[in-house]
Amino acid sequence: MAQTVHLQQPLRNVRSRALPSVSRPLTGTEALEQAAYERGRQEAESAFQGQLQAQRTEFLNLQHGVLQALREAVPQVVRDSETAVINLAIESAQRLVAGLPVSTEMVEASVREALAQVADTSEVTVLLNAEDLALLEKHPEGGLVSGKGQPQVAFRSSPDVTRGGCLVQTRFGVIDGRRETKVELLKKTALS
Repeated sequence: MAQTVHLQQPLRNVRSRALPSVSRPLTGTEALEQAAYERGRQEAESAFQGQLQAQRTEFLNLQHGVLQALREAVPQVVRDSETAVINLAIESAQRLVAGLPVSTEMVEASVREALAQVADTSEVTVLLNAEDLALLEKHPEGGLVSGKGQPQVAFRSSPDVTRGGCLVQTRFGVIDGRRETKVELLKKTALS
């Protein structure tokens, strides 16, 4: 029968005392069970260690693969970034130049640059945008259209030439001085 004990003050620093364990000799069946238990525990521990080692190896291989992929990816990202920056710079320059008004000086500079590449000065035809040709004819002080210094050069308008550029035809071929061609050459040079 349980009996309740009432204390006037609460107990402090009370600890339970472990009772000494009483070991008794194992019987034959209990000894076999204990041995089987111990053998099973060791086998399970060994299998767990094997799985743990396999997982460590797999993790190290995965880590090596990730690091190798990063080593290979970083140079490619750098190359792609360089290409993107060059393309952006060229496109920005192209838009900036395209936004400039075409002047007589600009057209004359384009024609002079193309004519400087002509080896033989006989029978040269300069093809210009119709508006650029009208601009040069309206301001002949540069001497290109009026014939000063270039008596063998003929000027004609062409729908194939955009504003600010020109095509120079010689008996040996065509010199392309169009703006878009210059931009493409700039791109090829910058990206090579």
